[in-house]
Amino acid sequence: MASFPFGIARLDSILGGGAPPGNVVLLAGESGAGAREFLYTSVAMNALANVDEELFDLYYGELADDARVPPEIHYVSFTADRDSIGRELEYTMADEIAEAAVPGIEFADLSVPYFQLSPIPRDWYRNEPSEIRDLGAGDRRGDLLSELGEYLTEHAAGNLVVIDSITDLVSAVSDEMTWNDIAMVMKGLKKAAYHWGGLILLLVNEDTLSETERGTLMDAAGGTFRFSWETGGSKRARTMVIREFRGVLSRLEEENIVRFETEIHDGGFDISDVRKIR
Repeated sequence: MASFPFGIARLDSILGGGAPPGNVVLLAGESGAGAREFLYTSVAMNALANVDEELFDLYYGELADDARVPPEIHYVSFTADRDSIGRELEYTMADEIAEAAVPGIEFADLSVPYFQLSPIPRDWYRNEPSEIRDLGAGDRRGDLLSELGEYLTEHAAGNLVVIDSITDLVSAVSDEMTWNDIAMVMKGLKKAAYHWGGLILLLVNEDTLSETERGTLMDAAGGTFRFSWETGGSKRARTMVIREFRGVLSRLEEENIVRFETEIHDGGFDISDVRKIR
């Protein structure tokens, strides 16, 4: 069965094309260590493959024989709109990549159900009008997790969906939405994703989680990429480690890969070096 490319050329090559279909992957890391940039690059490169093959070939190269780009790319956000995300993409990679990729991304804005139970003024998060899909339109006080579930049910099958971010859900825990609610949705998502056959990326800032919460999210994901800062001598380096990952980890173990050194350049997030067991 064809794999889904993460959009990081060297990583996809090492993994034999990308992620096996039907996976939920948690991108968990320290602030600024690369998890968000990984997410942006994955979205942009997969979208670019659908809308501008020449630019995709320039920045990514050739897909592996057993890899296929998902037909639709969906970006779900709880706090940001299309324009904000577009600007963030431009900060992460070359302008020409961001400008070409954005039209190939379907944006879902959950800011209305996210903020509506808070003291935030409505005109701070209402989009008037916007190309971004407003899932909480009108005065309906919908349940945020239900809105998320409905969107995924409609769009996740066979596609790439990124959720930005689980950190926002954790910070919104209240009487209306408890941590147990979030945990159950994440566990259900893992089961549903297997049948949907696409790829779902979940972004979370580890600094905001307790050990129990971190463990629960990792258990609810098919794989976890952990991003961190390391200091060696006078330099700081971003690194990435792949934790348990169905259909992927065995390949890394065969090649004795224990850690990836990463960087961010005009092409977005990238692998700069591979550390192996000596």
